[in-house]
Amino acid sequence: MDGATYNVKFWKTSVYRGKRKTTYTVRWEVEGKEWRAPFTTKSLSESFRSDLISAARRGEAFSLATGRPASFQSGASSVNWYDFAVQFADAQWQRTAGNSRKNTAKALMSTTVALLRSQPSAFAAVDVRTALREFAFNTRRREEAPPEVAVILRWVQRSTLTMAVWEDPAKVDEVLLAVGTLLDGSRAAASSVKRGRRILNVAMEYAVKHQVLKVNPLPKGKGAVPRDSTAVDRRSLIHPSRMARILERIRLRTRGGRRLHAYFSTVYFLGPRPEEAVALRVEDFVLPSVGAEDQWCEVVIHTAEPEVGKSWTDDGALREERGLKGRAQGETRIVPGPPALTKTVREHIRREGLKPGDRVFRGEGGDVLAGSVARRAWRTARRAELTEQEFASPMGRRIYDIRHTRLTKWLNDGIPPAQVAYWAGNSVAVLLSTYANCVEGQLPDLKRRMEAQGDLPEVAPGELGG
Repeated sequence: MDGATYNVKFWKTSVYRGKRKTTYTVRWEVEGKEWRAPFTTKSLSESFRSDLISAARRGEAFSLATGRPASFQSGASSVNWYDFAVQFADAQWQRTAGNSRKNTAKALMSTTVALLRSQPSAFAAVDVRTALREFAFNTRRREEAPPEVAVILRWVQRSTLTMAVWEDPAKVDEVLLAVGTLLDGSRAAASSVKRGRRILNVAMEYAVKHQVLKVNPLPKGKGAVPRDSTAVDRRSLIHPSRMARILERIRLRTRGGRRLHAYFSTVYFLGPRPEEAVALRVEDFVLPSVGAEDQWCEVVIHTAEPEVGKSWTDDGALREERGLKGRAQGETRIVPGPPALTKTVREHIRREGLKPGDRVFRGEGGDVLAGSVARRAWRTARRAELTEQEFASPMGRRIYDIRHTRLTKWLNDGIPPAQVAYWAGNSVAVLLSTYANCVEGQLPDLKRRMEAQGDLPEVAPGELGG
């Protein structure tokens, strides 16, 4: 075993008695370096300590990298991380959707760069990352890698550490820190770090299942993953008067303005996720009879088509058809649309000559509406309508902020959270935690209701003795 020693000392097990639990920590020293292993029960700690002492008495060498005897080591040293990561990416490809595949590739890319023995000198760092993300960990495109990319990937394979690196707690901490750091040295967003850590945790469980590692080496418990807030920033919400002007700007666009106006009006009045709106078909709009544009309509939302990119779908399509987020396959929800939406959608269907089965919101060529087209139209109208300071602010910066605005308005209008959650396709708990900071305008009424209930009863002066 490389990097091993027989210079081992064993210390007394330390016991920490906390308010909620007691921890028994086995301590020993390998070539002057202290190692620790905490356990929740005394029997487990004694068993582990006994195994360590028995290994030393048998004359086993202890690893300088892990502090454990040779018999404790897995077959990790014979498995290259890059080869394992490719195998894991292929296994995940079969069971995950496009966006998950893309996120897996990003997480494995960052981890692989952190596990290189040395940084590349013959290749640009950005080229190495691109080769890993777009080809090495993309099952469908790996064999299509151009010659210059193949050269980079062969170098990465030779330069990557083995899976034994995950058996060194200190190295695990170094890798996790590197994975959570951006190229400019700043810390990545908490949500990004959390997503990457979740993917790595699945990878480590996969390694344990396939007997590459004996245990999952990633830290557990509070503090292991940074906390991120899911609450909506109320600064991102759009006032109705501003929204009306932005929609009108979009409608007046020379190219595709009316089609985009119908799309954005649907997102605003119904609050669907953008990928749900583009999936709507003509028959999903239950419109009142002709001439009754002053009545409400109903819209059945049952499918989502997120834009994941041609590289990450099985058939090379830009979007991937899926069921509703967080819902069982085939589940639907029905959302009421106000008369303004009834009129807009009816005119749109008539003008475009759409019939049942047709996609309601299409691009110029009749295919699915591209996200880049919608984002460009929204950005242009937003820039034209908002002041320079407002444009630089979070106000309506993303199309998704239109959904946030609608859901917040429903809550502020006094619609019960359970009803809003159903229309939005959320759970009540998620809805309230996400939009709690945005609910306003109800404080005066709440104060009146609290005053009506009373508080401390009045005490007459004669009631007190002394």
